[in-house]
This record gives sequence, structure tokens and C-alpha cells, in this order.
Amino acid sequence: MRPGQIIVLATPVFFLLMGIEFFVGRRRAKLGTGHDTYRLPDTINSIGLGMLSQISAVLTGLLRIGIYTACWSAFALFPNEHFWMQWYGWLLALVFYDLCYYWLHRFGHESAVLWAAHVVHHQSQHYNLSTALRQTSSGVLFGWIFYLPMAIAGVPPLVFGVVALIDLLYQFWVHTEQVGKLGWFDRWFCSPSNHRVHHAVNDRYIDRNYGGILIVWDRLFGTFKEEDEPCVYGTRSPLQSWDPIWANAEVYWALARDSWRARRWSDKLRVWIKPPGWRPVEVAAIDPKPAFDIRQVQRYEPQASGGVRAFAAAQFVALLAGAVTFLWISDALPFTTSLVWLAALTAGLWATGAALQGRLTVAEVLFIDAAALATASGALGLGALHGVFKPLALAVLIGFALTRHRGPEVPGRFVRLLIAGLVASLAGDVLLMWPQFFVPGLVCFLLAHLAYIGLFAEGVGLFPRPNALAATLGIGAAMYAFLWWGGLPGGLRIPVGLYVVVIACMAAQAIGRAAVTGDRASLEVAAGACFFMLSDSLLATNRFVLPLPVASLWVLATYYAAQWLIAANVRPSNAGVGDQLPNMSPSR
Repeated sequence: MRPGQIIVLATPVFFLLMGIEFFVGRRRAKLGTGHDTYRLPDTINSIGLGMLSQISAVLTGLLRIGIYTACWSAFALFPNEHFWMQWYGWLLALVFYDLCYYWLHRFGHESAVLWAAHVVHHQSQHYNLSTALRQTSSGVLFGWIFYLPMAIAGVPPLVFGVVALIDLLYQFWVHTEQVGKLGWFDRWFCSPSNHRVHHAVNDRYIDRNYGGILIVWDRLFGTFKEEDEPCVYGTRSPLQSWDPIWANAEVYWALARDSWRARRWSDKLRVWIKPPGWRPVEVAAIDPKPAFDIRQVQRYEPQASGGVRAFAAAQFVALLAGAVTFLWISDALPFTTSLVWLAALTAGLWATGAALQGRLTVAEVLFIDAAALATASGALGLGALHGVFKPLALAVLIGFALTRHRGPEVPGRFVRLLIAGLVASLAGDVLLMWPQFFVPGLVCFLLAHLAYIGLFAEGVGLFPRPNALAATLGIGAAMYAFLWWGGLPGGLRIPVGLYVVVIACMAAQAIGRAAVTGDRASLEVAAGACFFMLSDSLLATNRFVLPLPVASLWVLATYYAAQWLIAANVRPSNAGVGDQLPNMSPSR
């Protein structure tokens, strides 16, 4: 049985224990003897990051186990499998693993590039059993290095994998505030009290208590601290987001930015290796960060309506069911299939977090769900599923546009052009599902682009930036030449050439509008128009020149990004260039 399947079997136990912890916390809060440590958005974010971690591990697990196995096969000093399969061998391997984990964990706090992966586990400002599930998706990049001593010593890969899972599962129960100090147990083992210290940002607690199962490593190497004051949880540079992608990327981005701005090449490297927070003097001067003050710590808890919270909870349950199903069968799936479902799950979790932050409406989340399923089913050849979700995605987006742009203050022409573009796109979507209707589908999208040209011309006129038109037409001409050279059928050369001209004009119109207005919404619309050109280029290349790997994934992902960026950001102009309705602020 694979680790992913064991995690699936353990999931009901995890949720049962979290439920017990939740009710104990609620009860103690009512009695005044404790407090409730759960908040729905934080819990969804933590468990969602755990889901991403487990699914990405399906893709990257072979890297860790493969390197370990190769080193064991080539360099093992004591590869006596009989010894390691005895009870004392298992026990020795578990202790050995825990020692290696201690040093990985410690370096995860003492080296910035390792902290960039480990920080995910510390971002929650609450401390409960769901925090234990909050895991990184990038730890595989360097974490395997710290376990190579076990391979060299001769611990077989099977034994290594099992003790790694035992060490991970043990650490679940220590993430709670509902269990106090445990006397002698605290002196030897990682316990809730010891691990609360590790997650705290208090000065006296920072970078302490790294042990996974045994706390004796911290006592031995001078990193132990006993819990003796209330803990404040999180990180000293708080995440301030429910975005699972940003949670995994925020520190990498900050390090890359500091490295780019550093003058000396040695400092560009030190930024990644030095302890978290180290910055070259000139970088700190141009972008200073205030000193940490624990008295200024505030929990990130953006308001969300009861309806949004209920929707997010239902969405999360559906995503969890999908993740559990995937983990159970993933061993039999090709790498590409696993990659596609990871992308779909990531999109759903990102949209859920964005809804809880107020960045997306429920309708936008439903569109992203349908678009993700349409893209995944198209990429994997699931015809029945694709036939449902491909038209559904645009139908939801049309409903969203009608809801957003309603009212007497919205010009009728604006609404008609927007809906015409979306409806024509929906018709094109349906027709392109059958190869024999390629030309009618092309005509529908040509009409959609003409509607978008009229829409983007509102208030700015046709092609206000001729250089943008020249650039997009030049790109279109190059693409058309590529298709012609690649074997574009003679009967399609005129309609495809006409289509290339129209979509290039549509992109030029959007870019010109953004250049005139200068507002963020118009810039995002222009980005959407460029994604449209990219999507159509990929579609044509795959159809007429050479097959692209998982073509539907790239074609549909860029297509839905284009439609969403346009529908969610295009704004009517009532009184002049760039004039926006006061109640139509961007959703992001």
C-alpha cells in the first residue's frame, strides 16, 4: 500500500480528531476555561495546502525515493536487509530518521531557501490539528539531501519509506492547544506543549524545539525551550492571504526580488543561503522592513458573508472528495494525468480562497470550477464530462456578466456587445467539439472578436495606438506564415487568414484602450486579449502543424483565462475615456 493510500485511510481519523478538538475548544470557550482555535477560512486553507502537498508528492515522490534508492544501491555500507527488517532494525531506522529530520527541520529555519519551503507549515495564525496538515509542496527540492546518510548507512528504501510515514503521522497529534503539559513525556518526546513553542513567534520561542518524535535532539543540541508564556502563532512576515499558490511562493518571490536587486554577485547568492530575514545593506535601504513587534500582531480574518462561507465549505468538501479519489488511484495513473488533475485541484482551491477573501464572487468561482473541469476532461479525453463542462463554463460566465453589468447606469450598447461576444464564443465552443464544424466554429469566434472590438472601442475610438495594431498584425502574419508552411489546407487559407486579421485587431484594440486609460482593469482586459491570441495559436499549431503534448490543457487554459479576464474587468465608459462606474470596481 502506497503512502498516499495510507493518508486516505487516515483521513477519517484526522477529521474525527479535529471534530473532537473543535467541540472541546467550543465547550471550554463557553466555560471560560479555554478558547476555540478554529476558524473556517483558516481551516480550509490549511487542509487545502495539505491536499496540494499530497497530490504534488505523487508527481515528485519518485525524485526523493529514486535518488535515495540509487544512493543505497551504490554506496550502502551495511545493506543487510535481514537486520533492518527485525524489530530492532526498524527501531534504529526510526530513530535515525528522526535525527535526520531534526537537522532538516533546523536548517529549514536557518537557511532562507529551505525556509521558503517550510514556511507554509508556519503561516497559520491559529494552532490546531488542521495546522498539522498544512504542508509545503516544494520541500522535495532539497529535503532529500538530509536523508542520504540513511541510504549510505544501508537502511533499505522500504524501511526508509515506512519510518518516514510513521514520523509524519506521529506529528499530527502535537498540533493542539487542548492538551496541556504531560510531565515526564515532555522531557523525552515532541509533545503539544513542546511543539506549540516551535510554532510561536515570541522572542523567547523563536527557532526552538525542532524534534519530530524525540525532543531529546533539541536538549542535546541546545535548541530546547520549555513553554512558559502564552504563544503567539504564525510568522513574523504574515501571509495575509488564503491563496494556496501564494502561500507556497511568497518567500521564493521575496528572495528572488532581493537577489535581483543586490549589487554584488556574492550577495545574490547569500540571499538564498543566509538565515531568513538577511538582506544586503543596499536592498534593506531601498525597501526597509519594520522591526517585528509582537504587540502589533493582528490575525488575518477578512469578513465573508454566511452564504459565501457556506459555499466555500461545500466547494471544499467536493475538492476533498476529488483529492481523496485521486490519491487512492494515482499509482495507476500516467504522469500527465496526475499533472492535469493537480492543476484542476489547484484552480479550485485557489478560487475557494479568493472567494473567502472577497476577491471573487461565487459566480466567478463556479466559472473557474467549470473551466477547470472542461480543461481537464478535454486534456484527458473524457468526452462525456467535456461535453457538459465546456458549454457550462461560458454559460456561467454569461450569467456572471449579466449580473455584474445590470442597472440603468450601464449603457445598453455595452451590455449587448459583451453578451454578444460571450454568446458567440459559447456557440463556437459547442461547434468546435465536432471536427466537421471547424469552419462554423471559426465564424462564431470571428463574430465574438468583432463584438469585442466594438466593446473595447467604447470611449476611445478604433485603434487609438497604431503601433499596437502594427505589432499584433505582425505577430498574426508570422503565425499565418507558420501555419501556411506547416500545411494549412488550401480551403482554409482564406477563412483562417481573415480570422488572424480580426483577432489581431481585437488584441490591438484592447492594448490601445489600456494605453489610453492606464487603469488596471483595462490592462487585465488587454492581457485577456493576448491570451486569446495565444490560445488560438496553440489550437492552430496543434491542428495544422504538429500535435502538441496535452494540447487541450494549454489551449483551453489560456482560452478560459482570456474570457475571464475580459468579462471580469471590462468596464463601460459613460462620460469619457477611462470613466468607470462607481459600483463596478474590479473583483481582484
